[in-house]
Amino acid sequence: MSKHFSRLVLAAVILMSACPVTPARAQDAAAPFDGDLQRLAEILGTLHYLRGICGANEGAKWRNEMQALIDAETPSGDRRARMIAGFNRGYNGFQQTYRTCTPAATVAIRRYIEEGSKISRDLTARYAN
Repeated sequence: MSKHFSRLVLAAVILMSACPVTPARAQDAAAPFDGDLQRLAEILGTLHYLRGICGANEGAKWRNEMQALIDAETPSGDRRARMIAGFNRGYNGFQQTYRTCTPAATVAIRRYIEEGSKISRDLTARYAN
C-alpha cells in the first residue's frame, strides 16, 4: 500500500512542478492548493515517524518524499515555512504520543496512507489540466 501512496505523491509532485506560479513575488502568495499541500506535508511527517517506530526499515523515505514535494513546488518565504511546519507538526505530534509501535499506531499508519492517497488523487484530478 505504501508503494501506491508513493506513486500518488510522485504524481502530485510532478503535477505541482508542471503548474508553477511564474512571477517570483507570486510564489510567496498562497496557491489554491496550499491547504492540501500542508496537510500532505503533515501526513508525510507522521508517516516518517510512525513507519520508523513500526520497523518499516524505510530510512528517510518519507522525508525524501517531502523534499521532492518542496523541490517540485519550490515555495519560498511563508509558503515554504508552512509546508515544513506541517511536516514537523506531523512528526512531533506522534513522537509525543507513541514511543513504540502499537496496534493503534498501525491503524494510524493505514489511515494516513489512505488520506494522503486521497489528497494526491484529488490534487491530480483538480490541477492536472
